Amino acid sequence: AYSVDTNNAAAVSEIVRGAINTKFCSRWGPLISDMAIKATKTVCIEQADGRKEIDLKRYAKVEKISGGELSECQVLDGVMFNKDITHPRMRRIIKKPRVVLLDCPLEYKKGESQTNVEITKESDWEKLLQQEEDEMKKVCDDIIRVKPDVVITEKGVSDLAQHFLLKANISVIRRIRKTDNNRISRVTGAHICNRTEELTEAMVGSKCGLFQVKKIGDEYFTFMTECEDPKACSVILRGASRDVLNEVERNLQDAFCVARNIILEPRMLPGGGATEMELAARLKEKAKGIPGTRQFAYRAVADALEVIPRSLAHNCGADVIRIMTDLRARHAVSGGVNWGIDGTKGVVADVKALGIMDTFAVKQQTLKTAVEAAAM
Repeated sequence: AYSVDTNNAAAVSEIVRGAINTKFCSRWGPLISDMAIKATKTVCIEQADGRKEIDLKRYAKVEKISGGELSECQVLDGVMFNKDITHPRMRRIIKKPRVVLLDCPLEYKKGESQTNVEITKESDWEKLLQQEEDEMKKVCDDIIRVKPDVVITEKGVSDLAQHFLLKANISVIRRIRKTDNNRISRVTGAHICNRTEELTEAMVGSKCGLFQVKKIGDEYFTFMTECEDPKACSVILRGASRDVLNEVERNLQDAFCVARNIILEPRMLPGGGATEMELAARLKEKAKGIPGTRQFAYRAVADALEVIPRSLAHNCGADVIRIMTDLRARHAVSGGVNWGIDGTKGVVADVKALGIMDTFAVKQQTLKTAVEAAAM
């Protein structure tokens, strides 16, 4: 296997483009592959033991917005979500905001069981309303105490809470998805709080550089960008129609998978049937030194692996028997590892020189799955 330097952007980009250049997005050059690499490197976290963790599904959200040019697609150094502030007088642009994330409602809760309250005097009704207001004020005071600029909650926000927070010059966003809240937590450094009484200075996020609400088309989108060392991101896709956006998203998912495989396992193997042919040759050699009927298992695996180069030769209209004989002869001698099939010309060629390479992770998984399926 050949090692790949994952810090060399051009080398990684070439590998990813090799996987997606035959698809729809290839007409925009390296745009999609560069976006996939940037997003993958953003969400990559190195553990203490040196292992890398890349959770693209959870922390790299693809946002599709109809309209605009495909060249306007980008990977944000932060996140964006389809929400607006709850009150028009709240600030829409805040630089270096202090962010508080909540998982509790900022509204007066109804009791779980049905309760009836009988009131005989008008003053009692006022007391009841005052009690609700006092409870809400207490919750808002807990939030205002840590001096945030932006409050984001997964639940609802009452008009009263909006009033208190607006007076404190705080922008509020409500009913956000749990997954979006987790991404915001990653980019801002804030901790999601379940009870306002427990809010502390350590839970406030201050890594975000710019909070901004923009109108794109008919909808409002909130952007939290210019974050320092974000570990989550949003990928914005623009395109003329839904069909174009869906197709580009599918291409992007393929690019994500290749980029993740390369960063997790930065090794490449020669493609074009070269690896399978080399394995088959080595297995046949090993079989000769094994006594009895056990050698036939090795021979059977070697014959099965030869199906890949044979199919490739068949597909490109070459003389299958001649090509297979040529490949066997070249792989029988040492140093013939890189001999495979050039699919465009239908001849035996040095696949490494042609740049026909496969990722180690995929090849390893293919062989594992094939052996397991055969052994069932």
